[in-house]
Formats: sequence, structure tokens, C-alpha cells
Amino acid sequence: MADHDLTGFDRGTFTHDGTTRRILRRGTGPAVIVMAEIPGITPKVLAFAERVAALGCTAVLPVLFGTPGRDADPASAGRLKSGLYTASSLWKVCVSREFTVLATGKSSPVVTWLRALAAHEHQRCGGPGVGAVGMCLTGGFALAMAADERLLAPVLSQPSLPLPLTRSRAAGIDISAEDLAAVRGRCERADLRVMGLRFRSDRLVPGDRFAFLRRELGAAFTAVELDDDAANPDAVLPPHSVLTEHLIDEPGQPTRAALDDVLDLFRTRLLAPQDGGEGAEAPAAPEGHPGNP
Repeated sequence: MADHDLTGFDRGTFTHDGTTRRILRRGTGPAVIVMAEIPGITPKVLAFAERVAALGCTAVLPVLFGTPGRDADPASAGRLKSGLYTASSLWKVCVSREFTVLATGKSSPVVTWLRALAAHEHQRCGGPGVGAVGMCLTGGFALAMAADERLLAPVLSQPSLPLPLTRSRAAGIDISAEDLAAVRGRCERADLRVMGLRFRSDRLVPGDRFAFLRRELGAAFTAVELDDDAANPDAVLPPHSVLTEHLIDEPGQPTRAALDDVLDLFRTRLLAPQDGGEGAEAPAAPEGHPGNP
């Protein structure tokens, strides 16, 4: 894919507690915060946002790192340029105090800003609440954001923090004990549903991490775990990015089914008639999903 010129996306900024970041928006209806993976808001992340907007929601993309619209695929950008761009974005995350890369039992400080953004977009866009999807290094942000009751539909796509360099880090996720307790309480009290996506072989998202989420959230956690042969074979990297780089956007494909499940979660939680907001009936777990155990 070539670079995306951002046609069709409105551009703005959002400021909270002295920090201003750029924002891209597309669509109308309840807000869904789309947090990109490394190296940034690529054309494939924008394509996902377009699907969210077509659903009847407002896709809101905060620029946390990278250059919006820049294509990072080595096949089109070249291996050297792609590698340098990815390394630059990753370095920014690693040295920033806003991102918790290695610590366990801690939510990244940027989550506070993201919660404020979600509250602002909820007021701006209306609807029963807000959705959020995080990818890779931002995957766990959607979970920590769900400590706020306005977040009704959190999706964790290949959540990779903390980096699983040790057994304890592999068996946890980047959320504080306080935030996790709040999310767990919402799952028990208000029928919150949390969705997680991963490829089974992905070393950045070990199976122990999803086992931890199952223990902590119980039946409220829906895990979609895909085999390697479900990944787009044209992707350069090993299977990792379920909704973007490794998506095969064809009916009957497991990654397409996973994408459809994510969109259905947003549709059910944010667009379906509500009988009391958060207490509305949760969508049933997808039956016969090729990625579910």
C-alpha cells in the first residue's frame, strides 16, 4: 500500500492536563478510540478505522507515535526505510515516561490522557458510551481505560505489554491492581465484555497472558486465538497483527471473522437499543468461531 493522504479524516487536537496530541476522526455516531500499533497510524490502521465509521460509529485516532498515513510495509516502502521508521517509533515509546514497557502491575501514564479523550468524545458524539481498541503496545490500554464506566466495548488486539521477557511479565498485562479491580467489578456488576485477539504462536502475546485475563475476568473475557495459517502470507513479519497487517479480508477467513466479531461488539454495545446503558444484555460469545477453543 502507498502512503495515505488522510483524505476523509478530520484533523484536530485534544489537550488534557497540559498535554496536547493530534487527533484524526472519521464518521458519526458513538465514539470508538482506535489506538495504533507500532510504528503508527498506517494505511491499514486507517482502513480498520474506515470499517468502524462505516458501522455507524465515530473512529477517533489519537497520534501517540509515528507519522499518520505513512506506509511501513517493507514491500512498498523498502526494508531500510521501513526498519528505520519502525525503530524510531519504538525508541520514542521506550524512552517516553508515558508508556510502561517492562513494569508489571502498572497502567501506562498515557491511559489517563486516553480516558480524558474518551470522556470528551463521549460528550461530543453521544450514545450510551465509548468503544476502544488497542493494538500491540497499545493493546492493554483499552483494558485500563475500561476502569472508566463510559468505556463499554474494550478490545485488546495482540496486547504486548509488558514485554514478556520473564515468566511474571508473560503472565500479566499492563494494568494497575486498582484499575484491574475496577474492570473486574464492572464485569461482575454490569456485564462488561472484554475481547482479546492473538495468534497462538505470537511470542509478544504469550498464552499465559490470556490465561491471566481468563482467571481475572472469567466469562467476561472472550479470547479469539488464531493459528498461524490464518495469517496473511504476504505479510513480512510473523503472525501478530490480527486486524491489520495479517488480516485476510475475505469471507470465511478466520481473521475476517475476528474483525467481524470486533465490529459486532461495537454494534451491540454502542448502537443497539439500550435498556439502561451498561446493564444492557451482553452479546453472546460467537459460536463456531474458527479461533475460539
